[in-house]
Amino acid sequence: MRILYLLFAVLFFLFQAAPGSADAPFADTAACRSQGNFCRVGACPPTFTASGSCQGGLLKCCSK
Repeated sequence: MRILYLLFAVLFFLFQAAPGSADAPFADTAACRSQGNFCRVGACPPTFTASGSCQGGLLKCCSK
């Protein structure tokens, strides 16, 4: 029964997220978010306009 605790601890450390893994992988995504905008799959909400692209052109960068 004690081995289950050890196994759980090992699995917990193996599947932990690496530091910095939440960084944007694309330059256009980083540029969009650095200006305070956000990326969206479909059309931007009614009060926002599309000001560029994200994820290499797959998403739209929405700005106020």
